[in-house]
Amino acid sequence: MTLAHRKQIVIIPAFNEERKIAMVLRGVKQSVPWADIVVVNDGSRDQTAKIAGEEGAIVISHPFNMGYGVALQTGYKYASRKDYKVVLQIDADGQHDSDYLKVISKIIEDGEADVVLGSRFHEGSHYEAPFFRRIGMFLFNKIVLIISGQKITDSTSGYQGFNEKVLRFYTSDLYPWDYPDADVLLMLHYARFRLKEISVKMYPSEGKSMHSGILKPIYYVFKMTLSILVTILRGRKISRHFSMVTD
Repeated sequence: MTLAHRKQIVIIPAFNEERKIAMVLRGVKQSVPWADIVVVNDGSRDQTAKIAGEEGAIVISHPFNMGYGVALQTGYKYASRKDYKVVLQIDADGQHDSDYLKVISKIIEDGEADVVLGSRFHEGSHYEAPFFRRIGMFLFNKIVLIISGQKITDSTSGYQGFNEKVLRFYTSDLYPWDYPDADVLLMLHYARFRLKEISVKMYPSEGKSMHSGILKPIYYVFKMTLSILVTILRGRKISRHFSMVTD
């Protein structure tokens, strides 16, 4: 079966991204023209949903802002119901260079990995993250290395792709609904999925994000640390659940 015949979807969570969403969608269509695109409009107060629809994307709208993790899982559940075989995800703020989607798609299609993570720091990249986020990334990367034995350089990346087995796993109750980052990588390890990290180009964010300021990054690091500890404690349960969702 050729790549163009595979049922693939690109999921884009979006909140108040009217300035960037058209550019992002056009880049996605150029990179993976065979894939369907769903924009999960997470309660935007601007024209994000309207512009995305005009650009030809499938638009699913939340009535109010529910957060990044919930928006992602809304997209996952849609993809699962529609029986997509390869799922790609990219942010709506223009940070992710969409040209790498076709690379990630091919790796999943060829069966080289179950999950592909796009890293802005892999193999000598010079991307500069904010100070507090760098501290969090360093801590989480080390925890993932210690627990899984796999070196990950960008454990908070939202630039990803995965197959239908991982999709079923992501639509389960085990998936964290608020900040799905390093804890999800540990979940994938416990569930025995194969993860591959590749270099991608990312651009600095021009606006505010959930990591902007001082208090938000500190809270994020605290919250993610707790989530990682819970994931470690639930390791055996996750392993058992893996066999049920992939049979």
